[in-house]
Amino acid sequence: MSKIFDLSGKVALVTGASSGLGTHFARTLSANGAAVALAARRRERLEALVHEFQSAGGKAAAVAMDVMSGESIRAGYTAAEDALGKIDIVINNAGISIVKPALEMPEADWDEVVNTNLRGAWLVAQTAAQRMVEAKRGGRIINIASILGLRTIGQVAPYNAAKAGLLHLTRALAMEWARHGIQVNAISPGYIETEMNAAFWQTAAGKRLIERVPQRRLGQLADLDGPLLLLASDAGAFMTGANIVVDGGHTVNSL
Repeated sequence: MSKIFDLSGKVALVTGASSGLGTHFARTLSANGAAVALAARRRERLEALVHEFQSAGGKAAAVAMDVMSGESIRAGYTAAEDALGKIDIVINNAGISIVKPALEMPEADWDEVVNTNLRGAWLVAQTAAQRMVEAKRGGRIINIASILGLRTIGQVAPYNAAKAGLLHLTRALAMEWARHGIQVNAISPGYIETEMNAAFWQTAAGKRLIERVPQRRLGQLADLDGPLLLLASDAGAFMTGANIVVDGGHTVNSL
């Protein structure tokens, strides 16, 4: 039964792989047998991860990819396929947020957040689907959304809007591309503890936020492994257009 999550022989591409969730997703995929193409704007930041995966007996490659540029996405995708073979799984993870009140949000900041989180995800998904259709093989596209696509908080209006858009885009692409054997799903993490935000959760403000989560705890990176492997492997073969919420009940509690 454990082999149902095995990714041996599969090739995965992870965008935004140089830090945070992207790095963890890449490690999880590699640990479960996939060859992994690590994509980020600065390729040199990925070399240590490539060495880590290869030292553990895995296959990996680093590629430069800026999701704000269709040309960069296509070039990075080609480089990944040249290094590892045809891509079966795409983790659409690259994203940013800018924290400012909506009344004070400059147009340029709005554009940067929405273009990275929504337009960039669309361009990556489109490129992946075009290559999969051309190769006459199906594949998995997993969009990393957020519970802020389902509920809102203040001072991140463009992020809220982009993640909500990404969820609806997931459903639209799933509907269109199912006939090509391409599954498009999403994962919406809640509050997940990472190295970058660990200090905040020790503050009074951070502790108050944790108290609003029904499980009364933060999510850990490992809490995302099950949903990721479900959608990437044969275990999720009949799933498309789905959104898996991983938030300890936070979204339910806010309805």
